[in-house]
Amino acid sequence: MSITSSVSIGKKPELITLSDAATSKISELIREEEDANQLVLRVAVRAGGCSGFAYEMFFDTEVAQDDEVREIGDFRLAVDPESAEMLKGSSLDYVDGLNGTGFSFSNPNATKTCGCGNSFS
Repeated sequence: MSITSSVSIGKKPELITLSDAATSKISELIREEEDANQLVLRVAVRAGGCSGFAYEMFFDTEVAQDDEVREIGDFRLAVDPESAEMLKGSSLDYVDGLNGTGFSFSNPNATKTCGCGNSFS
């Protein structure tokens, strides 16, 4: 995995690092949206999933005052404060291959993950 961009918050550990492939795919997807210049990529962690918490990624037009917002390539990334705590040091990759296609998180804070890779505890 080749790393392109990282988002840092002050002197805290990196929040989330995006691979070149993830950055490229997100840029491609956001450009396809009608209101692309008003959108941010929101990455969040919510209660649920088979391991306790689930990752969420979606385009959003709302940015809260306490969100962590950073420029990544040609788009903005927004993370709420609670999710930021659980995502510190994580990386996001995009894979397009015979064994599957999609985004995958690698989270050093996860003590347990499920087989689908979309939830953790």
